[in-house]
Amino acid sequence: MPDTLIRMNPATLPDAGKAGYSQITVADPGRLAFVSGQVAWASEGSVVPETLEAQTKQVIENLSRALEAVNAGPRDIVQMRIYMTDLNDENMGIAMTQIAVFLDGVKPSLTGVGVADLAGPDLKIEVEMIVQIPT
Repeated sequence: MPDTLIRMNPATLPDAGKAGYSQITVADPGRLAFVSGQVAWASEGSVVPETLEAQTKQVIENLSRALEAVNAGPRDIVQMRIYMTDLNDENMGIAMTQIAVFLDGVKPSLTGVGVADLAGPDLKIEVEMIVQIPT
């Protein structure tokens, strides 16, 4: 499948490529999947992990399953939004280290947002995606 997403980090904007994402992603017309925010809830209903590291691992597992459901992979992610209850450099480092491994060198457009709360009192991270469905 030819790469239909164009990733850009123009010299007139801060170089987001160093941080592992792109300032701009251009997608050709086609089908898109809007993946709801994934949190550290497992399909079998297990207890939410206590640490941000463990929660991020579960979130990535959920994101991977969502991509599989639409026959896509990280290369097809147009945009990601990451919501965290305690957004600081240390926690972004914990989460982004795992997310970078999940993305495997792909650099979609990405936004990080600090929030007061998520859908459950124990949740620390939520990630949503817009994915271009491969043809």
